[in-house]
Amino acid sequence: MMCSTTETVQYSSEWQKRHCTIAPGCRFSTASRRHTPLKVRHILSLTLRLQPKWELSNRISMANKGPAYGLSREVQSKIDKKYDPELEERLAEWIVVQCGVARPQPGKTEFQNWLKNGCVLCELINSLYGSNKPIKTIKSSTMVFKQMELISMFLKAAENYGVTKTDMFQTVDLYEGKDLAAVQRTLMALGSLAVTKNDGCYKGDPSWFHKKAQENKREFTEEQLTDGKNVIGLQMGTNRGASQSGMTGYGQARQIINNP
Repeated sequence: MMCSTTETVQYSSEWQKRHCTIAPGCRFSTASRRHTPLKVRHILSLTLRLQPKWELSNRISMANKGPAYGLSREVQSKIDKKYDPELEERLAEWIVVQCGVARPQPGKTEFQNWLKNGCVLCELINSLYGSNKPIKTIKSSTMVFKQMELISMFLKAAENYGVTKTDMFQTVDLYEGKDLAAVQRTLMALGSLAVTKNDGCYKGDPSWFHKKAQENKREFTEEQLTDGKNVIGLQMGTNRGASQSGMTGYGQARQIINNP
């Protein structure tokens, strides 16, 4: 049914000519045209060989993304300035020690390409869970949706680990490089949480990340709680040491007398 021999597509209307294009790989062979009725060939040509142009544009929009202009470029420039090269070096060193993977070349683009396929991120989150790994299978792939799926699996596992949603980056922030500073914030929050838990899964220098504040719960007896109800806190003021000596009645002026 498939052959390198092609024929000119016959558009049945001006709408098809404006809004449709030839789908690659959909061709009739010379032999199939001889034995296919004209009406059937016409229907198949519309269904197989013509498809809306916006479908093709959506398919390649991620690969052929053009530069930003005007306000979009200004906003993107401000986002890019939040990226910290020193923090990149610290995070790369921690991931190498934690996962045992190869160290990337320094630079923002190299750091993005290192994490872009999602394999390093999945290895990182698995190493923090110990024996109960959340991501069972990690396979490197060149397909876009497979790589983005691994990034999404990392984000879900990181949220279950304890990273708050406000510290999470979006998949496009890493894959399309829209906000690599958000990727750094997520990794910093993950590292801080791993240091705070101190469950033996963290590898590296604990000083690389800040330890999160922990709960300091206090227990009081009923007697202490009862006594506390009779104490007036200084924030509410106090009347100790106050007196009305020397005050005059209300409505009278203050008397200033100079005694010789």
